[in-house]
Amino acid sequence: MRVLFEQMYSIGVMSLPLIVIIAIFVGAVSAWQAAYQFKFIGAPLRYLGQAVGKAVIIELGPVLSTLVFAGRVGAGITAELGTMKVTEQIDALDAMGISPNRYLMMPRVLSCMLMVPLLVIFADFVAIIGGLIVSVVGVDVSSETYLNGFRSSFRVMDLVNGLFKAGVFGLVIGLVACFEGFRTKGGAEGVGEATTRSVVISMVLVLVLDFLFTILLFRI
Repeated sequence: MRVLFEQMYSIGVMSLPLIVIIAIFVGAVSAWQAAYQFKFIGAPLRYLGQAVGKAVIIELGPVLSTLVFAGRVGAGITAELGTMKVTEQIDALDAMGISPNRYLMMPRVLSCMLMVPLLVIFADFVAIIGGLIVSVVGVDVSSETYLNGFRSSFRVMDLVNGLFKAGVFGLVIGLVACFEGFRTKGGAEGVGEATTRSVVISMVLVLVLDFLFTILLFRI
């Protein structure tokens, strides 16, 4: 359990500042783009909070946060395990009767699966605040109008579906990062190649799974 909590702190808490910075700009850009589209088609701006809230909770929060997570945490796990592999530290654990899968892989994979949904909750909240700031300062929509629009369209199931996706994405990132770390070979160059491969595979899988989840969870 101690290793698990250490990994949750390292993977989740240390990722929070980056996730918050990304999220506030995601919300701000979403509000600005939505306002531009509304003016183009002649739609009233009172729906701005509704549009930003739906986009952030259903799609932008889970997916963009996870892609950032894959770049920071997935790469870090692969580099760490890859370095242990090429320096034969993993082989030494195996020789001492300590299972690398149980001691190294399980805490990291579980931490990814548990911490990504929590990070997405922070990201959703911060992105909606970012959208609120742009709406009030840049688009001349009152905070009351924005928040009323958001509340009128909020559905708990949208949030649950988004967090479910985030948990699966976290699991996939953890598994890919550990798999690539354990199969690293070729010294420092091999560690670099495995890290790059881990990030690319994780991001592609996240986007493919997001498409499948969108069809299954958000039926038209």
